[in-house]
This record gives sequence, C-alpha cells and structure tokens, in this order.
Amino acid sequence: MAKLPAETSETIWTLLRQLLTIVEDAGAAEYTLFERYGETPSTLGNLADLKKLAEEAATRYSQLFKIRLRIAEANPTAPNDMLRLVDTAITQNQLRIPAMERSIQEIKTEWNLQ
Repeated sequence: MAKLPAETSETIWTLLRQLLTIVEDAGAAEYTLFERYGETPSTLGNLADLKKLAEEAATRYSQLFKIRLRIAEANPTAPNDMLRLVDTAITQNQLRIPAMERSIQEIKTEWNLQ
C-alpha cells in the first residue's frame, strides 16, 4: 500500500473538512435565505450562487477523496502521475476554498443570515 507523507495526508484531511463545511454552510445559507425571503428576483442570484458553491465543494470533495483512496490502494507505491494529480488537487483547493468561504460569508452578510 502506498503511503503519503504525514504532512500531505493531514493537508488532504484538512481540505476535505473545509470542503464539507462549505457544503454544509452553503446549503444552510441557501435554505435560510429561501425560508426568510422566498424565491424573488432579488434572491434568485444568491440562491443560485449558494447552490453552485455547494455543488462545487461537493465535487471537489469527491475528487480529492477518490484520489486519496486510489493512492492508498496502489501497490507497492503510487504512480508518479497520481502523486502529481494529488499535488495539483491540493494546490487548486488551497487556492479556491478561501474564495468559496468569502462568497458564502458575503451573501450571509448581505442578507443578515448570521
């Protein structure tokens, strides 16, 4: 079984937790916005944005989890292309997650959903 360095594994688990939190937060904000204000011309854009953010985070979560699982299943070592793939996924998620979190926070602030 292929093993990643402990630091890389911890980074992946941290990213997975963050992505899962985004799915939860975006879904909760979408629900609250809809319950309080309904589906109106002024809420439609934000409702769609929250849904897209939740979907994007879920997709990123699934991709990263599957890559991590495939590396764990590889014997005796993970192929180099798989290791490059996980490095790319880590970098992309580290860049994208803060923007996703800010977008959710901005919508919550705009509609006072705190």
